[in-house]
Amino acid sequence: MAEVSVKSPSAFHASRTDWFKPDGREQNIKDYIALANQLIWKRQGSFFAAAVLAAIYFDALTIFAFYAVVVATELLDVLLGHQSKKWDGEDRVVGRRIFLRIAINTILSALAISAFILSIAHQETSPGHFTSLFFLFSASVFASMYNSQMLGILVLRLSIYGCAFLYIAFLDVVRYLPPLSSPIWLQFWTIIFVLYFIADMSLKFYLSYQKQQKHMSLIEEENEHTKAALEVKSRFLAIVSHELRTPLTSIVGSLEILKSEKFGVLPDPLKPVLTIAARNSERLTTLVEDLLDLQKLEAGEMRLHFKTINANDLVQEAVEAIAGYASKVGIEVTSSLCKEDCNISGDRQRLIQVMNNLLSNALKFSDDGGTVNVRVEEQGGKVRISVQDEGIGIPVGAQDAVFGKFSQVDASDIRKVGGTGLGLNISKQIIERHGARIDYTSKLGVGSVFFIEFDRVIGGDVEFNAATQAA
Repeated sequence: MAEVSVKSPSAFHASRTDWFKPDGREQNIKDYIALANQLIWKRQGSFFAAAVLAAIYFDALTIFAFYAVVVATELLDVLLGHQSKKWDGEDRVVGRRIFLRIAINTILSALAISAFILSIAHQETSPGHFTSLFFLFSASVFASMYNSQMLGILVLRLSIYGCAFLYIAFLDVVRYLPPLSSPIWLQFWTIIFVLYFIADMSLKFYLSYQKQQKHMSLIEEENEHTKAALEVKSRFLAIVSHELRTPLTSIVGSLEILKSEKFGVLPDPLKPVLTIAARNSERLTTLVEDLLDLQKLEAGEMRLHFKTINANDLVQEAVEAIAGYASKVGIEVTSSLCKEDCNISGDRQRLIQVMNNLLSNALKFSDDGGTVNVRVEEQGGKVRISVQDEGIGIPVGAQDAVFGKFSQVDASDIRKVGGTGLGLNISKQIIERHGARIDYTSKLGVGSVFFIEFDRVIGGDVEFNAATQAA
């Protein structure tokens, strides 16, 4: 990441002529308005509490009269916030108009708050003015913390507050004309020190906001670069996968023809070689298809066509499709179907793809002579399809590996059947796009149960295949 630089004090002073220029500060203006809207009730709560407290000890009518003016200026900010909601943050003409309104509202608000506090100071007959100074200090700190988005507006408000501070500082000096040894002069110099403290704190908050903005800009820039890189990667995968699909189809077809011995009997030494070549070609084809599906999912280009489907029918179709492979590896696949109308909404082709993935995984990790059971059942308004095997099981805490990309729990080279490490990740994404859930339970040495849960569909036209209709 590039190093973030913050304006030095010299650069800070050099740019003071730009403090009140709104151009290029559209995002700052939006941030200012958004924060002002969030803090409106917090500010009003503070002013109301101050007014009530002051009214108990000073002239209540005067206090609440000035407080009413403060509320009126606050309402101007509320009105500006509502009127600025439609601004997209990019139109500079509108931005200048809003900035001017902010500046005017800031002057009116700061003058109203200062007048409210000075009215308290005038009613404080004893030297010190602790109450009014504390209220003014609180207002200044609040401005330093929450108005740092635009330095010009912050300087404007704090300048008015600074004048109020100095007015209170000179108030007792004018009243009593004390000697330099008097505590009144100590209070005067303390107020000057507080003004310096507020200015220094405001500068630090402003520079901190600028640093944060630079960090956000860098993050957004890197995010754009990342998105561009992902787009290039997706396009590359799509192009490569498409270019591989055609020759692979020809290779697989040619190998199958050779294995069928239609053009003559193959020499025995050649048969195992062709078998290995055919098997690896099929694995490569599966990888290409998985990469294409993954690219479509990540790009949001996979289109799902939802229909009401009978879950029993879906399972039967998937079991029939896997029957040949199950017989080849010596594993029995049984099914326990739902006795009720277990209908779900989904894309039949993609759900068959998910079922094929779950079933092939169950067969792959099962022992010879084992059983895989597919169950369909209704559970509390949900339809659950589960695939249970009697295989090696999955270790605890392996869920990220199970559903991750290019990852497998058993990554050794002695697996009975290889895989791309994408099947379950693709299945999970497909199921989640159906608004459904996929998960598993497992115990090492006993087996695993993978299940998917859908909302049950009541009524509707159900899509059946020919085999189910005949049954």
